[in-house]
Amino acid sequence: MSAPFDLPEPRRVLLGEYPLWDEALALVNQDLAETLPDHGLLQLLGLPSYNEDVAEYVCVALANGEWHGNVVDPDSADNPVLALTAITDAAQETVTECRRQAWPVCDEHGLGMHPREADGQLSWWCAGGKIRRERAHIRAAVGGLAGLVRPPRPRRNRCDGGLPASPQLRRLP
Repeated sequence: MSAPFDLPEPRRVLLGEYPLWDEALALVNQDLAETLPDHGLLQLLGLPSYNEDVAEYVCVALANGEWHGNVVDPDSADNPVLALTAITDAAQETVTECRRQAWPVCDEHGLGMHPREADGQLSWWCAGGKIRRERAHIRAAVGGLAGLVRPPRPRRNRCDGGLPASPQLRRLP
C-alpha cells in the first residue's frame, strides 16, 4: 500500500511505442556515446498523467532512470522535426542537470553547445571563443558528433619575447 503523497512509478517506454521519439533518441544517443562513452544510453520513461486528456507523459532519462527537466511535448510525437527538437532538448536538460556539467561541449572552444536549426536540420551550435573573438559556428548536426575530427590546436613554441621556450615553460598543445 502506498501513501497518498507517493508518486507513481515511471515505466520504461518500449521501443516502437513512439517511433519518431525512438529515432530522435537514437541520434542523440550517438552523440552521447561519442562525447561521454562511459555514460550509458538515454532512455524514454513514461510518467502517469493526472491530466485526463493525456494518457502519460514521457521524459528522457539516464540509463539508471534518473531524469530532470520538462517532459517531452506530447504534440511532437507525430512530427519528425518537432520530435527531434523535443527529444534533443529533453536529453540535454537531463544530462546537463544530472551530471552538473555542460553537454555536449565544443572540442574547439570548450563551451557547451545548444541545439539550433541550421540549413534545414537540427544542429549543435557553439557560441565561439570570447577571448580570441571567434565567431559562433555550427559544430555538427544532432547525431553527427561521431564523424568529426578534432580541430588542430596551434602549437606555442615561443615565449612572449619571441625566444624559444625553455622546456619548463613550454605549454602543452
